[in-house]
Amino acid sequence: MQPDAERFVDVNAAAGTLREIFAVDVTTATSKCNACGRVAPFAECYVYSMEPGVVVRCNNCKSVLMRSVMGRGCAWLDLHGLNFLQLRLSPEDGDSSSRGRHS
Repeated sequence: MQPDAERFVDVNAAAGTLREIFAVDVTTATSKCNACGRVAPFAECYVYSMEPGVVVRCNNCKSVLMRSVMGRGCAWLDLHGLNFLQLRLSPEDGDSSSRGRHS
């Protein structure tokens, strides 16, 4: 089934927003583990660095939160272990309630 052409466009319409999101320091983010539900600074997670990639685990239950691999001019990013990753886009943004809040 095709999406309603009047309501949907392709992902290129989100390019500016995605560029803003993926250009921030992710270590300053707040994350929620899908396995145990812990909400904590992403910087507190455990990182296992193995060439050619990185595995990030919850520092509470040790579940895998993120996997990334770099190679051949590409990057693969798996965030299946995260319920959310809340990113601060700039210091001027102030309280996150203006952009929506996850619980």
